Amino acid sequence: MEFINTKALTKSQKEEIHNLWNNEYPEKLNHANLSAFEKYLESLSNQSHILLIDDNKMIKGWYFHFLRENEKWFAIILDSEIQGKGFGSKILNLAKETETELNGWVIDKSSDKKRNGELYKSPLHFYLKNEFELLPEIRLELEILSAVKIKWVKAIAHNLS
Repeated sequence: MEFINTKALTKSQKEEIHNLWNNEYPEKLNHANLSAFEKYLESLSNQSHILLIDDNKMIKGWYFHFLRENEKWFAIILDSEIQGKGFGSKILNLAKETETELNGWVIDKSSDKKRNGELYKSPLHFYLKNEFELLPEIRLELEILSAVKIKWVKAIAHNLS
């Protein structure tokens, strides 16, 4: 597996990520087609991406961050075949090398179904294990999404000399 950093996605990368999104996120969050996914991406400013590429040059994971209301927000999607093998933590650690804070929405219930009919497993425990703080008082409640805010802030070493 290889990690690739990029500021812009190619058309074929967008197609692969669109499929990954629709396969791994709850079906209610699916984008009907590639142009709807591209429209979503175009609505986000200051994007940066980390792609996880397998030996066949296929995208198996995608991390991206962007600015929203002067905060750095992010999302991660991993192919279910590679979940639980440390790749999500590796992508987060790469992002944490250059960032001082990351904010995200995380679905905290496992009641939504994916496109294939399987239940979407909440990644909340994964984020807590990776040093994110749960902000339970800040929730996003939409018809298609129920999520809680999480935040990671880089610990700053203080020189006490």
